[in-house]
Amino acid sequence: MLDRVTSMQVFVRVAALGSFSAAARALHLSQTMVTKHVAALESRLGVKLLHRSTRSLTLTEGGRDYLAACERILAEIEEAEATASLDRIEPRGTLRLNVPLTFGFRQIVPALAEFSSHYPALTVDLGLADRYVDLIEEGWDLAIRIGRLKDSSLVVRRLAPCRIAVCGAPSYLEAHGTPKTLDDLSNHNCLGYTLPSAANANRWLFGKDGDIVVPVKGTLRANNGDALLAAALAGQGLICQPTFLVGDSLRNGSLVRVLTDYPNQELGVHAVLPSGRQAPAKVRAFTEFLADRFAPEPAWDRDL
Repeated sequence: MLDRVTSMQVFVRVAALGSFSAAARALHLSQTMVTKHVAALESRLGVKLLHRSTRSLTLTEGGRDYLAACERILAEIEEAEATASLDRIEPRGTLRLNVPLTFGFRQIVPALAEFSSHYPALTVDLGLADRYVDLIEEGWDLAIRIGRLKDSSLVVRRLAPCRIAVCGAPSYLEAHGTPKTLDDLSNHNCLGYTLPSAANANRWLFGKDGDIVVPVKGTLRANNGDALLAAALAGQGLICQPTFLVGDSLRNGSLVRVLTDYPNQELGVHAVLPSGRQAPAKVRAFTEFLADRFAPEPAWDRDL
Protein backbone atom coordinates (compact mmCIF):
# COMPACT_ATOMS: atom_id res chain seq x y z
CA MET A 1 0.00 0.00 0.00
CA LEU A 2 1.32 3.43 -0.91
CA ASP A 3 2.00 5.87 1.93
CA ARG A 4 -1.02 8.14 2.32
CA VAL A 5 0.94 11.28 3.24
CA THR A 6 3.26 10.81 0.27
CA SER A 7 0.23 10.38 -1.98
CA MET A 8 -1.18 13.65 -0.63
CA GLN A 9 2.12 15.39 -1.36
CA VAL A 10 2.13 14.02 -4.89
CA PHE A 11 -1.47 15.10 -5.49
CA VAL A 12 -0.78 18.63 -4.22
CA ARG A 13 2.22 18.93 -6.53
CA VAL A 14 0.25 17.65 -9.53
CA ALA A 15 -2.51 20.18 -8.82
CA ALA A 16 0.01 23.03 -8.40
CA LEU A 17 1.92 22.28 -11.60
CA GLY A 18 -1.04 21.11 -13.67
CA SER A 19 0.89 18.17 -15.04
CA PHE A 20 1.82 14.63 -14.01
CA SER A 21 5.15 14.88 -15.83
CA ALA A 22 6.07 18.23 -14.22
CA ALA A 23 5.19 16.85 -10.79
CA ALA A 24 7.32 13.77 -11.48
CA ARG A 25 10.33 15.94 -12.35
CA ALA A 26 9.87 18.14 -9.30
CA LEU A 27 9.54 15.16 -6.96
CA HIS A 28 12.23 13.07 -8.65
CA LEU A 29 9.73 10.26 -9.28
CA SER A 30 8.71 8.42 -12.40
CA GLN A 31 5.51 9.57 -14.07
CA THR A 32 4.14 6.07 -13.53
CA MET A 33 4.65 6.34 -9.77
CA VAL A 34 3.00 9.77 -9.68
CA THR A 35 0.00 8.32 -11.51
CA LYS A 36 -0.17 5.41 -9.04
CA HIS A 37 -0.22 7.75 -6.06
CA VAL A 38 -3.13 9.79 -7.44
CA ALA A 39 -4.99 6.63 -8.47
CA ALA A 40 -4.53 5.20 -4.95
CA LEU A 41 -6.11 8.31 -3.44
CA GLU A 42 -9.05 8.18 -5.85
CA SER A 43 -9.56 4.49 -5.09
CA ARG A 44 -9.41 5.05 -1.33
CA LEU A 45 -11.76 8.03 -1.44
CA GLY A 46 -14.09 6.62 -4.06
CA VAL A 47 -14.14 9.94 -5.95
CA LYS A 48 -12.46 11.31 -9.04
CA LEU A 49 -10.01 14.07 -8.16
CA LEU A 50 -8.84 15.18 -11.62
CA HIS A 51 -10.28 15.59 -15.08
CA ARG A 52 -7.61 14.46 -17.55
CA SER A 53 -7.38 15.21 -21.25
CA THR A 54 -4.55 15.20 -23.77
CA ARG A 55 -4.14 18.96 -23.34
CA SER A 56 -5.21 19.86 -19.82
CA LEU A 57 -5.56 18.70 -16.26
CA THR A 58 -8.25 20.22 -14.04
CA LEU A 59 -9.58 19.53 -10.58
CA THR A 60 -13.04 18.11 -10.02
CA GLU A 61 -15.23 19.69 -7.38
CA GLY A 62 -14.26 16.89 -5.01
CA GLY A 63 -10.64 17.38 -6.02
CA ARG A 64 -10.75 21.07 -5.07
CA ASP A 65 -12.16 20.27 -1.62
CA TYR A 66 -9.62 17.50 -1.08
CA LEU A 67 -6.75 19.73 -2.25
CA ALA A 68 -7.61 22.34 0.37
CA ALA A 69 -7.69 19.67 3.07
CA CYS A 70 -4.37 18.17 1.89
CA GLU A 71 -2.62 21.54 1.90
CA ARG A 72 -3.83 22.20 5.45
CA ILE A 73 -2.82 18.75 6.71
CA LEU A 74 0.60 18.79 5.05
CA ALA A 75 1.32 22.30 6.35
CA GLU A 76 0.45 21.16 9.88
CA ILE A 77 2.68 18.09 9.56
CA GLU A 78 5.59 20.17 8.29
CA GLU A 79 5.08 22.80 10.96
CA ALA A 80 5.01 20.13 13.67
CA GLU A 81 8.23 18.58 12.40
CA ALA A 82 9.92 21.97 12.03
CA THR A 83 8.82 23.06 15.50
CA ALA A 84 10.21 19.87 17.01
CA SER A 85 13.63 20.52 15.52
CA LEU A 86 13.62 24.34 15.60
CA ASP A 87 16.93 25.71 16.88
CA ARG A 88 17.92 22.22 18.05
CA ILE A 89 19.02 20.29 14.98
CA GLU A 90 22.19 21.42 13.24
CA PRO A 91 21.65 22.37 9.58
CA ARG A 92 22.82 19.45 7.50
CA GLY A 93 22.31 17.83 4.11
CA THR A 94 22.36 19.85 0.88
CA LEU A 95 21.28 23.46 0.38
CA ARG A 96 20.33 24.03 -3.25
CA LEU A 97 21.00 27.74 -3.78
CA ASN A 98 20.40 29.74 -6.97
CA VAL A 99 22.11 33.13 -7.37
CA PRO A 100 22.54 35.68 -10.21
CA LEU A 101 25.83 35.11 -12.01
CA THR A 102 27.81 38.29 -11.30
CA PHE A 103 26.48 38.77 -7.78
CA GLY A 104 27.20 35.13 -7.03
CA PHE A 105 30.82 35.31 -8.19
CA ARG A 106 31.53 38.58 -6.42
CA GLN A 107 29.51 38.42 -3.20
CA ILE A 108 28.32 34.87 -2.49
CA VAL A 109 31.18 32.56 -3.51
CA PRO A 110 33.78 34.48 -1.40
CA ALA A 111 31.48 34.07 1.64
CA LEU A 112 30.97 30.31 1.34
CA ALA A 113 34.22 29.33 3.05
CA GLU A 114 33.20 31.16 6.21
CA PHE A 115 29.66 29.76 6.04
CA SER A 116 30.95 26.21 5.62
CA SER A 117 33.24 26.61 8.61
CA HIS A 118 30.15 27.30 10.73
CA TYR A 119 28.10 24.43 9.25
CA PRO A 120 30.46 21.60 8.20
CA ALA A 121 27.59 19.09 7.90
CA LEU A 122 25.93 21.18 5.19
CA THR A 123 26.83 21.05 1.49
CA VAL A 124 25.93 23.97 -0.78
CA ASP A 125 24.80 23.09 -4.31
CA LEU A 126 25.28 26.46 -6.03
CA GLY A 127 23.56 27.37 -9.28
CA LEU A 128 24.66 30.57 -11.02
CA ALA A 129 22.12 31.91 -13.51
CA ASP A 130 20.67 35.28 -14.45
CA ARG A 131 17.26 33.84 -15.41
CA TYR A 132 14.40 33.60 -12.92
CA VAL A 133 14.26 29.94 -11.93
CA ASP A 134 11.11 28.13 -10.79
CA LEU A 135 12.04 27.23 -7.22
CA ILE A 136 9.44 24.50 -6.83
CA GLU A 137 9.66 22.79 -10.21
CA GLU A 138 13.46 22.93 -10.34
CA GLY A 139 13.92 21.95 -6.70
CA TRP A 140 15.78 24.99 -5.33
CA ASP A 141 15.67 25.55 -1.57
CA LEU A 142 16.56 29.23 -1.78
CA ALA A 143 17.30 31.89 -4.38
CA ILE A 144 18.88 35.33 -4.24
CA ARG A 145 17.09 37.85 -6.45
CA ILE A 146 17.88 41.46 -7.17
CA GLY A 147 15.38 44.13 -8.10
CA ARG A 148 11.71 44.77 -7.38
CA LEU A 149 9.94 41.47 -6.88
CA LYS A 150 6.46 40.86 -8.30
CA ASP A 151 5.81 37.21 -7.42
CA SER A 152 3.67 37.40 -4.26
CA SER A 153 3.63 33.59 -3.91
CA LEU A 154 7.21 33.63 -2.58
CA VAL A 155 8.47 34.22 0.94
CA VAL A 156 10.85 37.17 0.68
CA ARG A 157 13.45 38.67 3.00
CA ARG A 158 15.31 41.81 2.01
CA LEU A 159 19.00 41.38 2.76
CA ALA A 160 20.63 44.57 1.47
CA PRO A 161 20.11 47.58 -0.79
CA CYS A 162 21.22 47.45 -4.40
CA ARG A 163 22.25 50.91 -5.58
CA ILE A 164 22.91 51.81 -9.21
CA ALA A 165 25.68 54.10 -10.49
CA VAL A 166 26.42 55.67 -13.88
CA CYS A 167 30.16 55.71 -14.45
CA GLY A 168 32.95 55.72 -17.01
CA ALA A 169 36.71 55.45 -17.24
CA PRO A 170 38.78 58.64 -16.88
CA SER A 171 40.08 58.08 -20.43
CA TYR A 172 36.54 58.05 -21.83
CA LEU A 173 35.51 61.17 -19.89
CA GLU A 174 38.65 63.01 -21.00
CA ALA A 175 37.95 62.19 -24.63
CA HIS A 176 34.17 62.76 -24.65
CA GLY A 177 33.44 65.03 -21.71
CA THR A 178 31.50 64.44 -18.52
CA PRO A 179 27.69 64.47 -18.76
CA LYS A 180 26.17 67.12 -16.49
CA THR A 181 22.46 66.46 -17.09
CA LEU A 182 20.35 63.50 -18.12
CA ASP A 183 19.85 65.09 -21.54
CA ASP A 184 23.63 64.94 -22.05
CA LEU A 185 23.45 61.13 -22.19
CA SER A 186 22.13 61.39 -25.75
CA ASN A 187 25.63 62.52 -26.77
CA HIS A 188 27.42 59.61 -25.07
CA ASN A 189 28.14 55.99 -25.84
CA CYS A 190 25.96 54.22 -23.27
CA LEU A 191 26.67 50.51 -22.98
CA GLY A 192 23.41 48.64 -22.52
CA TYR A 193 22.40 45.73 -20.28
CA THR A 194 19.95 43.40 -22.02
CA LEU A 195 18.44 41.57 -19.02
CA PRO A 196 15.66 40.93 -18.27
CA SER A 197 14.80 42.10 -21.80
CA ALA A 198 16.59 43.70 -24.74
CA ALA A 199 14.46 46.84 -24.28
CA ASN A 200 16.39 47.61 -21.08
CA ALA A 201 19.53 48.26 -23.11
CA ASN A 202 17.92 51.34 -24.67
CA ARG A 203 16.76 53.06 -21.49
CA TRP A 204 18.23 53.97 -18.13
CA LEU A 205 16.00 54.58 -15.11
CA PHE A 206 16.51 57.39 -12.61
CA GLY A 207 14.68 58.54 -9.50
CA LYS A 208 14.16 56.51 -6.34
CA ASP A 209 11.27 54.60 -7.93
CA GLY A 210 12.80 54.43 -11.40
CA ASP A 211 10.07 56.66 -12.80
CA ILE A 212 12.42 58.86 -14.87
CA VAL A 213 13.17 57.01 -18.12
CA VAL A 214 16.08 58.26 -20.23
CA PRO A 215 16.58 56.83 -23.75
CA VAL A 216 20.19 55.86 -24.45
CA LYS A 217 22.19 54.26 -27.24
CA GLY A 218 25.63 52.76 -27.60
CA THR A 219 27.98 50.49 -29.50
CA LEU A 220 27.75 47.54 -27.13
CA ARG A 221 24.94 45.61 -25.51
CA ALA A 222 25.47 42.57 -23.26
CA ASN A 223 23.54 40.26 -20.96
CA ASN A 224 26.33 40.21 -18.39
CA GLY A 225 27.49 43.01 -16.09
CA ASP A 226 31.12 41.88 -15.98
CA ALA A 227 31.33 42.22 -19.76
CA LEU A 228 30.02 45.78 -19.59
CA LEU A 229 32.43 46.58 -16.76
CA ALA A 230 35.39 45.36 -18.80
CA ALA A 231 34.31 47.50 -21.75
CA ALA A 232 33.88 50.57 -19.54
CA LEU A 233 37.31 50.07 -17.96
CA ALA A 234 38.75 49.94 -21.47
CA GLY A 235 37.23 53.36 -22.18
CA GLN A 236 34.47 52.26 -24.55
CA GLY A 237 31.63 54.16 -22.90
CA LEU A 238 29.43 54.78 -19.87
CA ILE A 239 27.67 52.04 -17.92
CA CYS A 240 24.73 52.06 -15.53
CA GLN A 241 25.37 49.16 -13.17
CA PRO A 242 25.03 48.11 -9.49
CA THR A 243 27.61 49.23 -6.98
CA PHE A 244 28.28 45.60 -6.02
CA LEU A 245 29.81 45.33 -9.52
CA VAL A 246 31.48 48.72 -9.94
CA GLY A 247 32.26 49.63 -6.31
CA ASP A 248 35.89 48.46 -6.32
CA SER A 249 36.56 50.30 -9.59
CA LEU A 250 35.05 53.50 -8.19
CA ARG A 251 37.15 53.24 -5.05
CA ASN A 252 40.43 52.72 -6.91
CA GLY A 253 39.68 55.43 -9.47
CA SER A 254 39.59 53.24 -12.58
CA LEU A 255 35.97 54.37 -12.97
CA VAL A 256 34.46 57.75 -12.12
CA ARG A 257 30.84 58.18 -11.06
CA VAL A 258 28.87 60.80 -13.00
CA LEU A 259 25.40 62.38 -12.75
CA THR A 260 25.45 62.16 -8.97
CA ASP A 261 22.80 64.90 -8.78
CA TYR A 262 20.36 62.53 -10.49
CA PRO A 263 19.92 59.50 -8.23
CA ASN A 264 19.29 56.17 -9.88
CA GLN A 265 16.58 53.85 -8.68
CA GLU A 266 17.42 51.83 -5.58
CA LEU A 267 16.68 48.12 -5.82
CA GLY A 268 17.12 45.37 -3.25
CA VAL A 269 18.93 42.09 -2.71
CA HIS A 270 16.40 39.51 -1.54
CA ALA A 271 16.37 35.94 -0.30
CA VAL A 272 13.30 34.12 -1.66
CA LEU A 273 11.86 30.68 -0.96
CA PRO A 274 8.59 28.93 -1.73
CA SER A 275 5.62 29.84 0.45
CA GLY A 276 3.40 27.44 2.34
CA ARG A 277 6.08 25.96 4.54
CA GLN A 278 8.36 26.90 7.37
CA ALA A 279 11.92 27.43 6.22
CA PRO A 280 14.12 24.45 7.08
CA ALA A 281 17.12 24.96 9.34
CA LYS A 282 19.59 25.03 6.44
CA VAL A 283 17.68 27.86 4.73
CA ARG A 284 17.33 29.85 7.93
CA ALA A 285 21.03 29.43 8.65
CA PHE A 286 22.17 30.73 5.27
CA THR A 287 19.67 33.60 5.20
CA GLU A 288 20.76 34.76 8.66
CA PHE A 289 24.41 34.42 7.66
CA LEU A 290 23.93 36.73 4.66
CA ALA A 291 21.82 39.21 6.61
CA ASP A 292 24.58 39.50 9.24
CA ARG A 293 27.30 39.73 6.58
CA PHE A 294 25.58 42.54 4.68
CA ALA A 295 24.44 44.55 7.75
CA PRO A 296 24.40 47.38 8.55
CA GLU A 297 25.87 48.39 5.20
CA PRO A 298 27.12 45.98 2.54
CA ALA A 299 30.87 46.09 1.91
CA TRP A 300 30.37 46.99 -1.74
CA ASP A 301 28.84 50.38 -0.78
CA ARG A 302 31.45 51.44 1.76
CA ASP A 303 33.43 54.62 1.09
CA LEU A 304 31.42 55.47 -2.03
